[in-house]
Amino acid sequence: MSTPVTANSKAPVAAPTGVAMMAYKLKKNLRTSTPYLMAGGIALWLIAWWLVSEKLNLPRFEKMPGPVAVLSELFSIDPFLGISIFTAEYYEHIYLSCRRILFAFLIATGAGVPLGLFMGWSKTFRDYAFPILETIRPIPILAWVPLAILMFRGFEAPVIYLATLASFFVTALNTMLGVDSIDESYFRAAGCLGAKRWHIFWHVVVPGSLPFMFTGLQISIGVAWFSLVAAEMVSGDGGLGYLIVDAYMNNVTVPMVIGMITLGFVGWFSSALVRLLGNRLMQWRVRALALEGR
Repeated sequence: MSTPVTANSKAPVAAPTGVAMMAYKLKKNLRTSTPYLMAGGIALWLIAWWLVSEKLNLPRFEKMPGPVAVLSELFSIDPFLGISIFTAEYYEHIYLSCRRILFAFLIATGAGVPLGLFMGWSKTFRDYAFPILETIRPIPILAWVPLAILMFRGFEAPVIYLATLASFFVTALNTMLGVDSIDESYFRAAGCLGAKRWHIFWHVVVPGSLPFMFTGLQISIGVAWFSLVAAEMVSGDGGLGYLIVDAYMNNVTVPMVIGMITLGFVGWFSSALVRLLGNRLMQWRVRALALEGR
């Protein structure tokens, strides 16, 4: 029997989605101290930078451009040194670096995550693969530069290869540690319920390793950035690393610092995207941490 609708009945309220959800979360964050502490930390950093480089001219800092000079050039419509947010060249460097990082990160994730999962799941496979991984991993990325130039043609492939290599090791090892962190009782429980090995892999191993996996991916994308910059400095043609070393070679420090600051913010933004994706794929973990007050 259907329930009669009266004047006092209230229709169910739909949960906010999309832009409304983003606005709600932003409003909620503004009620906490986090954004104001972040703004205060950036302000203190700028003040300290201004003091040591422009006001006090401390030793080792007198040749370093201060925040006034850098920000004036960065936001200039007609920059004296040719790089600002109003020039197309600035965004071309950002685009080239971001494109290379995207390719390197996707390749490293596509190869490193399955390798880490299988190394953590199968002791036999780990005995074969882990010694090779641990032998190659300590080799510095710059040591691979000559070999990368010999192996690949052009400017793009060697740079992407070097960034991929650095990111790959972090991704694989953190994923393997994620599998190792899963309580053995989950495997026994799944076996007692009649689950096959493939079902255990998809429903126990993969979800259980996600926290370590996404921690590794956040570290991985940061490692990919500084490896990319080193590669662009040596064998690149454009990009933020190329901008930094080109400014240094031409003895102009302001574009060099602009490239460094831009690199920091772009790297921070890319790490935040990986963290956001991880939180969306691990809502169960977010709820568990919230219940624990963390």
